Amino acid sequence: MIAALTGFFTGLSLIIAIGAQNAFVLRLGLKKQHVLAVVLFCAISDALLIVAGVAGLGAVIEQLPILLEIFRYAGSAYLIWFGISALRRIGTDQSLEAGGESASLLKTLGTMAALTWLNPHVYLDTVILLGSIGNQFTPEQWLFALGASAGSFVWFFSLGFGAQLLSRFVSSPRFWKILDGFIALVMFAIAGTLLFGL
Repeated sequence: MIAALTGFFTGLSLIIAIGAQNAFVLRLGLKKQHVLAVVLFCAISDALLIVAGVAGLGAVIEQLPILLEIFRYAGSAYLIWFGISALRRIGTDQSLEAGGESASLLKTLGTMAALTWLNPHVYLDTVILLGSIGNQFTPEQWLFALGASAGSFVWFFSLGFGAQLLSRFVSSPRFWKILDGFIALVMFAIAGTLLFGL
């Protein structure tokens, strides 16, 4: 139980910080668009990364730093594009209402996949850091992985469906313009951190 609880709270503490993935889930939850599919995708992706880290993928990545460099530049480019898209929404009707025009499920999951799998921090935090912590609990490292994965499920379901419950209170055009401005700032800040270590 100690390994599982440590995994749960460690995983939760790493994932709660506002990032590109969380900002996108928040926006979709408030717009009530593809919430179940998106939170499941995020939680399952995290669980796979955690298991991979505990299984030793983190050690492999540390031996191939070029992989993180590739993810750094590809992820930064995508974050900049996503931030520009959020800024462009501010001046259009897409930013003015909770319902708005819904992107297809496939396109939404494609965006979520890029925000998740092109983010080098996910490999540093989820694969390398959680993997190395989890292996401190050998032979109970898989209980740690289970706990950390459960933390991801709790967080993403709470964020997505919690935002959906709050959506009726945030229908004003001003709110959506502010939210998209905030999302753009988050994307640009993360991209800047990746590129320049700001």
